[in-house]
Amino acid sequence: MVTALVCLAFIVATATILPETRFTHWTVRGLDFPRLQIASLALVVLISQVIVFGFVDALEWIAFSLTLGAFAWQLKWVLPYTPLWRSEVKRTAVADDDNQINIITANVLTPNKESAKLISLVREYQPDILVTLESDSWWEAQLDELEDEMPYTLKCPLDNLYGMHVYSRLPLHDGTIEYLVKDDIPSIHCCIELRSGEQVRMHFMHPEPPSPTESDVSSPRDAELAVLAKSVADSDEPLIVTGDLNDVAWSPTTRLFRHISGLLDPRIGRGAFNTFHADFPFLRWPLDHVFHSHHFTLNTLERLPHIGSDHFALYTSLNFTPVKGRMQDAESADLEDRERAREALSEENVSKKDVPEPGE
Repeated sequence: MVTALVCLAFIVATATILPETRFTHWTVRGLDFPRLQIASLALVVLISQVIVFGFVDALEWIAFSLTLGAFAWQLKWVLPYTPLWRSEVKRTAVADDDNQINIITANVLTPNKESAKLISLVREYQPDILVTLESDSWWEAQLDELEDEMPYTLKCPLDNLYGMHVYSRLPLHDGTIEYLVKDDIPSIHCCIELRSGEQVRMHFMHPEPPSPTESDVSSPRDAELAVLAKSVADSDEPLIVTGDLNDVAWSPTTRLFRHISGLLDPRIGRGAFNTFHADFPFLRWPLDHVFHSHHFTLNTLERLPHIGSDHFALYTSLNFTPVKGRMQDAESADLEDRERAREALSEENVSKKDVPEPGE
């Protein structure tokens, strides 16, 4: 039993240390995802060590110290995504329908044919914006019945798991479909006109993940997020980014995106809102995201019921309240962040000039 606990200590420590390196291979970057699961395992190992160890030799103390350090380090990453942390985004005090924007972000899973479930949620929640990821021509045909209610659209049906559709009740302006890093991985960029007439710059993203079936390394995803972050950092206008970023909220890549862009994360201080994997409760993490500029405060953030996909849809309701929003402080980039962003862009030979700036 002692030997097993010592071995587990070294496994937990290795799984904690590897993501702190800059290796981009999926076997390393994949360890960014299960931080909560690793922390839970470390806690179980710690308790077992206290019960079993006699703490009479150095190896037991080393194993205990490694496990304790790993547990504390993993908590450092995930605790901000719990109610134990201070909220980064303020709650809306008085909702203003004319300055409100409600969004459903839904990775539908291309082979999934339960479109009626998503359409039912759209009818129930009445979002201003619906963005679907992994939507192909079949999904487009099903969702087009929403056009009577949501007549403004941008459509990019693909059968490679990277199709994307936007349906809107609010007018869309300057809409474009771009391929920022890879020729078959689209993103959508536009301005949304609120009922008040205020224009909001929006970016809908679904970069390629590091995985054995897609990209061996994380550099395409990292570059797509970094180039968008550098583009929006130059903007003073109201701005929202949403989509399946194929990265968890607490990873170094998403943290870099937040630092460079200056955007806020409404989950901080509220919860992780794990959207993937919908079928395995013990293997869930937050892959679907909404980030926004300081101009907005939060009305509602909710993970929606199962739609037959491997993702849950995410519902976000924001209010354009720029006066109150000025009191919200985003994290800022330091020299190391800026250097890492430059490296990510150089790795894939992309520039912030490649990112559309609708409304400018």
